[in-house]
Amino acid sequence: MSAVVTLKKNEGRLLKAGGAWVFDNEIESIAGEYENGGIVIIKDNTGITLGKGFINDNSKIRIRLLTRNADTEIDEKFFRMRVEDAWNYRKSVMNAETSDNLNSVRIIFGEADFLPGLTVDKYNDVLVVQSLSLGIERFKEIIINELKDVLKKDGTDIKGVYERSDASVRKKEGMYLHKGFIGEEFDTNVCISENGIRYTVDVVNGQKTGFFLDQKYNRLAMQRLCKSVLNNPENLGGAGKLKVLDCFTHMGTFALNCAKAGATDVTGLDISEFAVSQAEENARANNLSDSASFRCADVLDELPRLEKEGERFDIVILDPPAFTKSREATKNAIRGYREINMKGLKLVRDKGFFATCSCSHFMTEELFKQTILQAAKSARKRLRQIEFRTQAPDHPILWAADESYYLKFLIFQVTEEK
Repeated sequence: MSAVVTLKKNEGRLLKAGGAWVFDNEIESIAGEYENGGIVIIKDNTGITLGKGFINDNSKIRIRLLTRNADTEIDEKFFRMRVEDAWNYRKSVMNAETSDNLNSVRIIFGEADFLPGLTVDKYNDVLVVQSLSLGIERFKEIIINELKDVLKKDGTDIKGVYERSDASVRKKEGMYLHKGFIGEEFDTNVCISENGIRYTVDVVNGQKTGFFLDQKYNRLAMQRLCKSVLNNPENLGGAGKLKVLDCFTHMGTFALNCAKAGATDVTGLDISEFAVSQAEENARANNLSDSASFRCADVLDELPRLEKEGERFDIVILDPPAFTKSREATKNAIRGYREINMKGLKLVRDKGFFATCSCSHFMTEELFKQTILQAAKSARKRLRQIEFRTQAPDHPILWAADESYYLKFLIFQVTEEK
């Protein structure tokens, strides 16, 4: 019999609204024995059952919801259902854009797939797993085995699984950081295809799980924009070439999408020598080295230097890392986003284009837009919005679970103040 957690009066509002967490200060009492990572029943103070979830005394997120039905058994059959639902969802929403959409895809996105604390990315025939909650850790291998079986029945044999549970947030769950093979070892440099471009993903040393899948359709949007601009030569700054600057290029993803579209003067900047070497390798693999070049540089320092030298670009892309991972650091993040966007905007020629994003959950959509507007005023530029986009649909946004909505991506045309 599972222990029963009773919430305080007027607490559990987030859970009742569709959220997935119960915080430590919402709990009135716990009846029955339990162990950290175990499953408990959740009730409000009137006795109404709200569901079942994992409990962990080490975390401020005391309970992570698994199901709203207290009669549901949490067993292999349950996890099979969750895995099948997650994969069927991806097949439904990821096939419309390009033919290689399921080659590299996020299959499980934590709470948004009702498997709290678990991320699973598929890179061709390799799975990369990240476990960030104590409860899901106990069932991790069961879930992986069920997922491998589901994929095999759909025609994909998974050759290997690698775990990247090396995020510091695990410490808040009372867990140690870990990375390594789950099962047999394999070559961890994995070839994938996205938007018609080939990449080599280093699942051991790459950021997060090795690759940023969430920007897939945003990269495709930039590929389309480049094609559109090239079809109208009067929009180009000079010499009939499309000149692009991709800042925080990482593996060269935005830069290579622009080059594939026909841009012949593409520069990618990143502070990481490892990232630059990966970008250069990816350019060679796609026969785009003549169009796209990369160099190691601190973007915050490089942008003012380029402006001083009189450089201007038809398209500038900013894809910085999250400037804040906590609510308390938001003020500093606002200053950081304002500065980087102001510096980037100064490099866009009149009637050129500017793409910018934030991957911080705490930098809300409204706050991010306000910050960009302030940056535009400081740079004496006017912005005409072309598109507002978010993360790819394999990273679904679960309403009432704000933590699942983090990526904001905007494309503008930039005009001078006249």
